[in-house]
Amino acid sequence: MENPGSSEVIRNAVQKGNSDPKPRLGMTIEMALLINTCTDMTTDDLLFMNPREGKNISCKYSPEKLRPVIAMTVTSDNNIYLMTEDSESNDQLSMLKYNHAGNEWEHAGMSSVSRLLGPDDYWSCDTKNLVEVDQVLYYLSMGERRGSESQLVYLTKYDRDTDQWQQCSQLQVDESETYCAALSCGSHIYFLTTFEVHRYDPSQDRWCSRSPLTNIMDVCTAVAMGTEIFCTDVEFSQTMVYSTESDSWQELRGSPIPGHLDVHPDDAPKLFILANQLHIHFKVYDYVEEEFSVDTQILVYDRSADAWGDLKGTLPGDTFVPRGSMCPVAHMYLPYLGA
Repeated sequence: MENPGSSEVIRNAVQKGNSDPKPRLGMTIEMALLINTCTDMTTDDLLFMNPREGKNISCKYSPEKLRPVIAMTVTSDNNIYLMTEDSESNDQLSMLKYNHAGNEWEHAGMSSVSRLLGPDDYWSCDTKNLVEVDQVLYYLSMGERRGSESQLVYLTKYDRDTDQWQQCSQLQVDESETYCAALSCGSHIYFLTTFEVHRYDPSQDRWCSRSPLTNIMDVCTAVAMGTEIFCTDVEFSQTMVYSTESDSWQELRGSPIPGHLDVHPDDAPKLFILANQLHIHFKVYDYVEEEFSVDTQILVYDRSADAWGDLKGTLPGDTFVPRGSMCPVAHMYLPYLGA
């Protein structure tokens, strides 16, 4: 009897017409995805990283395809999508889908979507997220009215039957926010700011307010694990966990960064989940006689001890950063990556 997890069976599946067979989870390793951003924000390589296993695999791709990456997500069925600037118009965004077996990015066969979905008197903020709920992709962007503190969150979903992006209910944000986070948890989408928390119900196309954050400013990253949402601020000074079942917040241990180090201001911390444990990726800089050095750090949270611990081992270079409200994680088959 053939082993369904063997590389020979996988090759046979490719030959029989399945151009992207997804290996079973037992054959894979969880890896976080980071993008190599240069000064012009273009890239031609990505990093697949598992610091717990000491794995850092960098893969180069066609720079014509990986134009400036706007957003990235990994779906519940382990599909990886990149949203990039359209090759014909910077006002339009195109979708790429990762081919696991070929280790390449292909056009997802989806229509493009406008970078800013709102009225003409709103300008686009940096906030752009791609999330999935029940195998439906949603694109979320924020716009600010010119000359006003008012902000709107625009949400649109992709309809596979019509190959169109359909506008969903908009969300008014009372305070102008530089930092925020958007993510899916269960069958809902959550949008977090310093002063507000909102939940979107796709079945009703409606936003509703939830209990706001306390004792934390400039929330910049959030990630879901089960029915809980973890988040932290741009300085990684305070970590909070939210129960979606009880609509309540709990304060966790903050950053263990020594006082002489600061989180790098240009690359906000990003949370991610590996092996059902909370991790964080960030950069710190240390001033020494009017000069400073930059160092990448990855910490893991031990909930039983309410403490962050350092992950020893080789870490990615300073040019690799996550894209979005969190660092996306996918199940990868190492032979496909040439490892």
